Amino acid sequence: MSWLVAIVLGVVEGLTEFLPVSSTGHLTIVEKLFGLSIDSSDITAFTAIIQVGAILAAIIYFWSDIVRLAVGWFQGLFHADKRGTNYRLGWSVIIGSIPIGIVGLLFQKVIETTLRSLWVVAIALIVWSAVLWFADRHATNLDHSKTVQLRDESSLTMLDAIVIGCTQCLALVPGVSRSGATISAALLRGIDRTTATRWSFFLGIPALTLSGAMQAVTQYHTISTGVGWGPTIVATIISFGVAYAAIAWLLRFVASNRFTVFIVYRVLAGLVVMGLIVFGVIHAV
Repeated sequence: MSWLVAIVLGVVEGLTEFLPVSSTGHLTIVEKLFGLSIDSSDITAFTAIIQVGAILAAIIYFWSDIVRLAVGWFQGLFHADKRGTNYRLGWSVIIGSIPIGIVGLLFQKVIETTLRSLWVVAIALIVWSAVLWFADRHATNLDHSKTVQLRDESSLTMLDAIVIGCTQCLALVPGVSRSGATISAALLRGIDRTTATRWSFFLGIPALTLSGAMQAVTQYHTISTGVGWGPTIVATIISFGVAYAAIAWLLRFVASNRFTVFIVYRVLAGLVVMGLIVFGVIHAV
C-alpha cells in the first residue's frame, strides 16, 4: 500500500468512525476504488487495526468520564455502600459490549468475506437511513412543541445497555454504522440526544479496541507481507487526529440538530455505489 493511499484511508476512518454513516462501509468503498482486494485478509485486518486510532481519540477525549466510571465500578465491587450511578454505568458499558464481541467471533468469516460486498454496503447505507430517520423524528428533544420527558445518563438501566448493545451487533454489517445503530436504539429508548451520542462512544471503545488488538496479534505476519506495517501505522495515526476533531464537532452538532444531513448523505452514497457497480466502474467484490 502506498503512503498516499494509507493517508487517505486514515482520513476516511477518522471522519466516519463516530458519524452515523459507517466507517467500515466507507473504507470498503474507498479501498475498492483504489483497486485493493477488499476481502483479502491483510485488508480486512488493516481496516480493523486503523480503527484503534479513532478509538484512542475517544479514550483521550472522554478520559475523565472513563476514569469516573472505572473508579466507581471498582469501588462498588468491594464496597456495597459505593454502588451508585457510576458503578451501575460501569456495568452497563461492560454488559453492552458483550453482544458484539460474541456475534463478531461467531460470524467472523462471514463478516470478513460475504458482507464485504459493495452491494451489501450500498443496501445497508440506504436501509439503515430509514431507521435513523425514524429514530430522529420520533425520539427527539428538538421539537419544543412536544412535551416529552427524555432520560439522561443517570437514568440508564441494564435493559438499556442490553438493547443498545444488541443493536450495536448490526454494525458488523458494513454500511449500517455502529454509531448510527447505537444512537438510533438509544433515542428510541427515550434517551436524550447528547447522552445517546456519548453512550455510543463509550460502547465503541471496548469492542473496537479488542477487535483491532486481536487483528494486530493474529494477522501480524499477514500485515507484514501485505499492506505493510508502515502504511498501517501511518493510517492509524491519521485516523486518531481526524477522529479527535470529529468527536468534538459531533457532540456540538447533535445537541441542536437533527440527523437529516447524514440521512440524505447515506441515501445518496448508497445510490452512487449502486450506480458505479451497475455501470461497471467498480466490481461489488
